[in-house]
Amino acid sequence: MRLLVSFAALFLSVVLLQLGLGGVAPLDALSGAVLGFSAAEIGMLGSAHFLGFFIGCWWAPRLMGEVGHSRAFAALTAAGTIGILAHMMVPHAWAWAVMRVAIGVSVAGCYTIIEAWLQAKVTNATRGRAMGVYRVVDIIGSLGAQLLIAVLEPAAYLSYNLLALVCCAALFPLVLTRAAAPETGAAPRLRPIKAWRHSPLAAAGVVVSGITGAAFRMVGPLYGLAVGLEAEMIALFLAAYVLGGALAQLPVGWLADRYDRRHVLIWLSLASVLACALTVAGAGGGLAGIFLAAGFFGFTTFPIYSVSAAHAHDFAEAEERVELSAALMFFYALGAIASPVIASLLIAWPGPAAMFVFIALAHLALVGFGLVRMRARPAPEDRTRYTYVPRTSFLIGRLLRRGNDRD
Repeated sequence: MRLLVSFAALFLSVVLLQLGLGGVAPLDALSGAVLGFSAAEIGMLGSAHFLGFFIGCWWAPRLMGEVGHSRAFAALTAAGTIGILAHMMVPHAWAWAVMRVAIGVSVAGCYTIIEAWLQAKVTNATRGRAMGVYRVVDIIGSLGAQLLIAVLEPAAYLSYNLLALVCCAALFPLVLTRAAAPETGAAPRLRPIKAWRHSPLAAAGVVVSGITGAAFRMVGPLYGLAVGLEAEMIALFLAAYVLGGALAQLPVGWLADRYDRRHVLIWLSLASVLACALTVAGAGGGLAGIFLAAGFFGFTTFPIYSVSAAHAHDFAEAEERVELSAALMFFYALGAIASPVIASLLIAWPGPAAMFVFIALAHLALVGFGLVRMRARPAPEDRTRYTYVPRTSFLIGRLLRRGNDRD
């Protein structure tokens, strides 16, 4: 309980940020449809978000070093709030894309600062519990963000104003805390080639994870509209995906710690292909089938990033882990930036099912690449422990470093 209280300000800021900034993506997809944006334009908004997210991951540690944690957090939260509020002032797709870049920068930057603060306050004795609470809080906030669109009217000033108010409220817990801001550590260097050399399969896995997650979260509402779901049902559709991913962490982690992670990754991708087929088949059925298919899709696809990251860390030394985590985030961003535009174009033509055909093909490619890599070298004998890795900032590797230590 004392641990929870001591980090309460940080965790409350996480929830509010998830609700305020995280609620923009599904609301934008529905609002764009109401305003007559093309499918490609709606997909572009998702790509713009992840472009901003990558910029924020890279820039935020440097901003912290220049102005300090609290000022950097306030500036980045203000950037996100402005991006939200300006939506209904300039209801045009290209203007919204610029705003979504600002929101993406804000999301990544604020998480970077929160994780830097958390990293400075935890000890080896409290790290596991702190990270456990952090993961739970992050998932709860993500679930809440998806469910918000059930009560927010698309393309309405009030809806975006409410999200902006929640985003502003995230300032209070962290900026007004009496705890002293930690010293700013050096920003991790970005070396994607080094990550590829450690494990090409892990790099490919996080790219496919980015393709999958970005397509579903950013273009999922457009898919829901195409198959006839109402706004409140789309909210439950997206929430089922997040909940399925959360439920997968324990069983997949158990498997990934006991068997060759390449086998686990391949079987997860094969199951993801099945989940794509079930999601398409369930679109014409009842709501229960649609939600169960979305939950199964989240269950099979959500853990792929964490399994890939654990496999990459199996080949890394302790001093390489932070930079390796940053490099994996870079590969994730590559997939996430490209995916929403492609998925939205496929929904427009030839139809909504094509989005899941695209995702299934990405997973089949990962299966094939995994089989090739299994012939290239044996699995490492000395392995790290599996850890659920939130895709939040380049600094997450510092928080997870104990979980990545070899047994």
